[in-house]
Amino acid sequence: MNQSINSTVSLRVGPRAKDARHLYPLTTERRLLGVSFPADGEAEVLVWAPLATQVSICIEQQPDPVPLNKEAYGYWHLRTDLIRPGDRYTFRLRNTDPQKEPDLDGSALEMPDQSDQDLDRPDPASLAQPDGVHGPSQAVDTGSFYWEDQSWVNPPLSSYILYEIHTGSFTPEGTFAALEEKLDYLKSLGINAIEIMPVAQFSGKRNWGYDGVYSYAVHDAYGGGRALQHLVDACHYRGMAVVLDVVYNHFGPEGNYLTDFGPYLTSQYHTPWGKAVNFDDTWCDGVRRYVIENALMWFRDFHIDALRLDAVHAIKDFSPTHILSELRQQVDALSAQTGRTYYLMVESDLNDPRVISPLAEQGYGMDAQWIDEFHHSLRVSVGEERTGYYADFDRIYHLAKSYIDAYAYDGQFSCVRQKRFGRKLGQHPGCQFIVFSQNHDQVGNRKGGERSSQLFSFDRLKLMAGAVLASPFIPMLFMGEEWGETNPFFYFVHHSDPDLIESVRAGRREEFASFYTGNDMPDPQSGKTFRQTKLQWNLLEQEPHRTLLRYYQYLIALRQQLPALHTLSRKQVAVIPDEENQTLALHRWHDEQQVLCLMNFADEPRTIRMPGEGEWQKLFDSADESWQGPDAQKISQAPASVFSDSGVEVQGESMVLYGQGHEEYHLANPAPMPARLIAS
Repeated sequence: MNQSINSTVSLRVGPRAKDARHLYPLTTERRLLGVSFPADGEAEVLVWAPLATQVSICIEQQPDPVPLNKEAYGYWHLRTDLIRPGDRYTFRLRNTDPQKEPDLDGSALEMPDQSDQDLDRPDPASLAQPDGVHGPSQAVDTGSFYWEDQSWVNPPLSSYILYEIHTGSFTPEGTFAALEEKLDYLKSLGINAIEIMPVAQFSGKRNWGYDGVYSYAVHDAYGGGRALQHLVDACHYRGMAVVLDVVYNHFGPEGNYLTDFGPYLTSQYHTPWGKAVNFDDTWCDGVRRYVIENALMWFRDFHIDALRLDAVHAIKDFSPTHILSELRQQVDALSAQTGRTYYLMVESDLNDPRVISPLAEQGYGMDAQWIDEFHHSLRVSVGEERTGYYADFDRIYHLAKSYIDAYAYDGQFSCVRQKRFGRKLGQHPGCQFIVFSQNHDQVGNRKGGERSSQLFSFDRLKLMAGAVLASPFIPMLFMGEEWGETNPFFYFVHHSDPDLIESVRAGRREEFASFYTGNDMPDPQSGKTFRQTKLQWNLLEQEPHRTLLRYYQYLIALRQQLPALHTLSRKQVAVIPDEENQTLALHRWHDEQQVLCLMNFADEPRTIRMPGEGEWQKLFDSADESWQGPDAQKISQAPASVFSDSGVEVQGESMVLYGQGHEEYHLANPAPMPARLIAS
């Protein structure tokens, strides 16, 4: 006969194992992993190496290795006055065996003489690698930098005008210091937030940054951590936010010694880069801490305002609390401590609103995401050939849908994926979506690295800019697009392993086989390939580049001045597409103000009927003589004012912006770009 369990019966449990969270709690106050300097004259060393039976630190100035103390859950710890900022060091690991079960409670094990198995490795949480990915780490005190941004306030995400930058190719010098000299130019353009492609230490001197192997170390060729701090401080002085691109979905291939320390990877899942980062398999806690502490470091120690997380769809995690949710929780805790606002943006191709839904609604809590589908729809509308992933997008229709729903696919059948794809959004505001006409991926992942200026007419460049900047989403520019940069942006690396170099070459050819034929893809390893990606700042003094720059500057200023444009409400948007005539009317409003953006993607003039009520005043016209440059042929015929239900002839490959209720706003033309900024 079964007996019910009496509520007074106590449950007997065994002795409690040591809790590593009690020993070394994840704190928002300071970085613990690696070598840190919490007090004058003394350093704290903490490394996670659950596969090791002995760990020592080898300091450049010390004759003998200094052993670390073994603690619970694979952590090794030391407080010492033997290492100082600037010293170089490595960790010596003994008896590292991937097949060995790590010791749980930190108790001592018998240590047979196995000195031939000792490995000297850089610190996984190294802050500097002055001799490259294979060299020793260098101790850095991030707290020694004197900040002057105490009054800085991170602006609302809805006000961001983003500008994506690759540090190495943005200037001839390719450094943070050289980038800093261009901040006044960006400020005059109207940019208030720069997004820097990944800076984590990678092999060699040139790389997109997505092959970083030391997530905490700022790449030495760019100037290192101190130069990045100086750049951020200079941005804040000018009223500009800084977004940093970080990679938590994989680690780079060359100089990657992480698996000598512990199970940073898992074979449970396959990603485009091989084994997945271990977020939910055996011994994943140390990996999760490694990632979260890294993110907190960028916010706290480098005063970064937002992180852009690369390809989160490649993060595999079936934990009860997804790594993105845990990251959100920890960042919120840091924000409560510092009083500053920090944003988390993601690249995601899942079309899953859960990623950007609040934690309270069982979402992951990310603030915003890139919308590649807006880009694809826009490019097809201006004439991009429907091959590869572009095959899923119809001209005009999907662009109109993206303006309304952000996701072009939210449950429909995808021919490319051969399945139904995506899920409908809820009440997510427009400030949760970042749109663009080009970015590093969409340019660099073409065989020829062609920018829009090499693919489309001058008129279509202006049309695409208008389509992005008139959208109810956060706009982002890719460096140089505002003047129609003609140099390509190729994919490039600088590895030293011949087998890896050839593997990268073969991988690029295979990845883009559906787009291109032939075997003439630029060599990613070649220094020439990299040098060809450098921006040509001298083009700013030439036409039509100078006219296009003024065009962008004016359109950005108009967006910032008109509430109907800079208020990002998805509830106050209507779209009238005409697929047959290849036109689209985008209607936006806020309070009593309205704007109507008429876009003609056809080569010839088209008539678009005005919706709504009352009289509309012309605010902007991409076919106006002011924006045509020296070879002007299409001069606008759009009237200065027009009544609702009337037809407006819009020139081919152009856009016209009309408004109502803007008279109370004194629209001011932006100040001309200072000659010194153009000449520099």
